[in-house]
Amino acid sequence: MARPPKPKQNPIQNAVRSWLDSLPPALVDSLTEQFNTDTDTTSHNDIKQVLLDRAPKRWVVYEPMVLLPSGSFASPPWPALLSSSTPSQTEPLWTAILAQLSPTNSKPPLTHLAINEGIPLHLSQPSSPPLLPSTEKEEDEKENLLRSPSHLHPLHGPFFFNPSSSSSSTSQQQPPDFNASLWVTTKQNNLIQTWSPQHTMFSRGNIKEKARLLSSFGHHHHPSQKRVAIDLYAGIGYFTFSFAKLGMRVLCWELNPWSVEGLRRGAEANGFSIRVVVAVTPPGVVDVDMKEVLAGGEQIVVFLEDNRFAARRVAEMEDSRVVHVNCGFLPSSEGVWRDAFGMVGGGRGWLHLHENVGAGDIEARKAVVQRLFDGWAKEEEEDDGETGATVKHVELVKTFAPGVWHCVFDVLITRSSAVA
Repeated sequence: MARPPKPKQNPIQNAVRSWLDSLPPALVDSLTEQFNTDTDTTSHNDIKQVLLDRAPKRWVVYEPMVLLPSGSFASPPWPALLSSSTPSQTEPLWTAILAQLSPTNSKPPLTHLAINEGIPLHLSQPSSPPLLPSTEKEEDEKENLLRSPSHLHPLHGPFFFNPSSSSSSTSQQQPPDFNASLWVTTKQNNLIQTWSPQHTMFSRGNIKEKARLLSSFGHHHHPSQKRVAIDLYAGIGYFTFSFAKLGMRVLCWELNPWSVEGLRRGAEANGFSIRVVVAVTPPGVVDVDMKEVLAGGEQIVVFLEDNRFAARRVAEMEDSRVVHVNCGFLPSSEGVWRDAFGMVGGGRGWLHLHENVGAGDIEARKAVVQRLFDGWAKEEEEDDGETGATVKHVELVKTFAPGVWHCVFDVLITRSSAVA
């Protein structure tokens, strides 16, 4: 009778176990005095087992980086052990974790290790002045509009970024040195995403919504540069690339220059042609020649500017029809819905409106969204023929917090006065 296979051991646990065995016994034994266990026995092996039990067991690979979950190595007695260890003692732990997780095939080894501390919705202290104008009111300036991962905790590898190094007014005016930062990649739905983990976020949970766009709306369109999708919060190209893969031309807006650079690198990695338009525009001044911008024929055109200029830019397009507008901002993208409604061309087109909604409030919120668009459609009809707007579907993407869903409201816009 064959023996059952041995249970597969967790590679991080393997690395931690070997590292603990390599430490001077006195270093581990010193923790027994600091750590109050619930048992009467606090031997050397007891402490090692507690450390092992409280080490992280999960990870995500974004080549060449390994990202550990928030709270890793934060449970006692880990902080005491790490603070009492020298860098030469802790380095072997980080390198052992990377070695355990690195691929055994011909792919390059993993070289960077960090703990994910999340993307704060608000910054706890004033950040450096924004590089570009914002529509936010002064009292909202501490909102983390750029979704910067300000609490990423690097453990190993050169990440090259020190947030406090840009304190002088002169340095704030310097363009970002993109090549001096770590860039990581992953592939979802056969599309490559690229970003700098200390400057921009990455949300794994969007994979479901990206796949839905590809599967649910792919059959509506044949590849054509005449059909346009608009992405008003492009980020690193989460949804931009899905629309591009469907054969549409995509115009997108993004405020964070690091996200725009990630979008540019990702587009090139996926084989999409791309143009970046840096358009710092004072209010009321139109300094972008849309005819010239679009003449190059690039499949993706990204505007590094506030999306409050998007409606004006889209109105200046010639010989193109907007068939999708994506509004992917949380907790709510409502601030751009009126503009998005006006962007859809003749015939029919879709708006994808992202919002966080309480689990028990989704139907009520759907009704509110419907009333909003009914009102706008009625206003438009008075001037311009028949217009319809219908909330066709509410997609529950993922839970954002207990009892709160990240929802996408699909709104179908129809305009009968134009040629479909």
